[in-house]
Amino acid sequence: MAKITADTLIMDCIRINPDSAQILMSYGMHCLGCAMAHGETIGEAVSVHGKDLDELLEKLNEGVQD
Repeated sequence: MAKITADTLIMDCIRINPDSAQILMSYGMHCLGCAMAHGETIGEAVSVHGKDLDELLEKLNEGVQD
């Protein structure tokens, strides 16, 4: 399975890790309700919301098989 990176689209992130929606929302990133989610990357969303990219990527990749 793919690893989630800063360049991963939000919608692909959800496919890779079904827990991603809950994780993103716990970081105050309600991206799933945003029209930009289909074309926005995790890195772009983090820059808009001012969150820690490395910390978020670590959470998003927990349990994801390489």
